[in-house]
Amino acid sequence: MESYALLLGSTLSAGTVLALAALGLLINEKAGIVNLGAEGMMLCAAIAGFAATVHSGSTLVGFGAGMLAGALLAGIFGVLVIWLNTNQYATGLALSLFGAGFSAFVGLGYVQAKLPELPKFAIPGLADLPVVGPALFTLHPLVYGSIALAAVMVWFLYRTRAGLVLRAVGESPSSAHALGYPVRRIRLMAVMFGGAMCGLAGAYISVVYTPLWVENMVSGRGWIALALTTFATWRPARILLGAYLFGGVTMLQFHLQATGVQIPSQILSMLPYLATIVVLVLISRNPAWIRANMPASLGKPFYPGA
Repeated sequence: MESYALLLGSTLSAGTVLALAALGLLINEKAGIVNLGAEGMMLCAAIAGFAATVHSGSTLVGFGAGMLAGALLAGIFGVLVIWLNTNQYATGLALSLFGAGFSAFVGLGYVQAKLPELPKFAIPGLADLPVVGPALFTLHPLVYGSIALAAVMVWFLYRTRAGLVLRAVGESPSSAHALGYPVRRIRLMAVMFGGAMCGLAGAYISVVYTPLWVENMVSGRGWIALALTTFATWRPARILLGAYLFGGVTMLQFHLQATGVQIPSQILSMLPYLATIVVLVLISRNPAWIRANMPASLGKPFYPGA
């Protein structure tokens, strides 16, 4: 029983990385912008957050540095695709490649660096519960924060005027422009918010989840987060559930190894990526369902006055 509780706790922690990044990318895509540079942004944010935490001794400074790095890179991406109308997919791929190379170069001096000891977190009362207490109620606050963020995003997108405007920009930017809304500025803010959330996810990896710096330590999570938005059909609550599903598959490989299950480690390491492919294949069997939920202008440039 205790091992399953620990598996659930580690699933929540692993899923938090994907949830933060995918929720940010959801806002991008609700505004009609596809950013394939999530992996690169997360890598740059991971080294920025790690370096800031090493030098400042504060995880909050590290998270702030990661969010700033992600927002800055997303802002550059946004200017290129929103104002200069470069191809969103090619620009995103270029950003991802840039982030991988730049983070590896900047991180050379931090490979052997050590973070200060992180404080222990516990929810008073609940953390003392038998079995589930230590597994579920001693996690980092960002784990619970990601759940709260999903709830806030549901309220924002479907219960506020600002959320309605954001969705209108993604569905019909020409109509939103005709009504006087600054489509390009709204899209840029959405893209930068998405970058900040990817940055927070990257900093969480290097500062909390795996407190060290290793080249390419994001390990494809940016790509899984991108797939997760499609898997969830652009709904925040489904993104949260999908993140925990993929997080559970990721942690299952370690659980099976610990219990002595005789499965080659290479197959276990492939499980998260195989699960991503299988889910996308299953969803793609019904393209009409995807089109019904996908923002109508997703991936398409906007030309004011056209």
